Amino acid sequence: MRMISPLDRCYSSNCCCCHVRTGTIILGVWYMLINGVVLLILLSALGDPDRYHLAHAELGTDFDFTDDASICIATAISLLMITICGMATYGAYKQRSAWIIPFFCYQIFDFALNTLVAISVVVYPNSIQDYLRQLPDDLPYKEDITAMNPTCLLLIVVFFISVILAFKAYLIGCVWNCYRYINGRRSADVLVYVANDTAVLLPPYDEAVVIPEKGPPPPYISA
Repeated sequence: MRMISPLDRCYSSNCCCCHVRTGTIILGVWYMLINGVVLLILLSALGDPDRYHLAHAELGTDFDFTDDASICIATAISLLMITICGMATYGAYKQRSAWIIPFFCYQIFDFALNTLVAISVVVYPNSIQDYLRQLPDDLPYKEDITAMNPTCLLLIVVFFISVILAFKAYLIGCVWNCYRYINGRRSADVLVYVANDTAVLLPPYDEAVVIPEKGPPPPYISA
């Protein structure tokens, strides 16, 4: 009898009211579109730096976020993300689980990074006020947000970060279930292939469970 592991019990083939393969394909295409838009903006910034330039006084820092080196690095990251998302979409569509692994690793890294941000906000609540002071002065509702009670502002930020982390964890589970579903389909195909090759060596089930009839006893021979 085949033992069922705890991971198999938690397995689900549904994701956001659709199949995990469909959900992974949609997720991969969505990430590709987002990174494609970012890539277009970065390429436009390379062609016209003055249009997307932010002065140091507006950012409140001494680091230039719009220099050519930073834009080239961000462009390379966008291209890498488009490649990873394309691999995940292709792997889910063609049922090749190995192509999904890079995208799954990116999800884990992104979730860990956001978790560290949430922990830093809880441990250092004053960092929220410092971040708000670095934003441009013409940002809408900046004064209203800055005038809020620090404790209330902290609770609101922690709530939104918790919702984002929960949603990211759910998407990670969807991609992982898609990976396990594809591996399970491939394992099932291998078992069916082996069973078809060995079926001629085994009797049918109905014949195997039928108790054979006993023949008549041997004739009695007197001494």
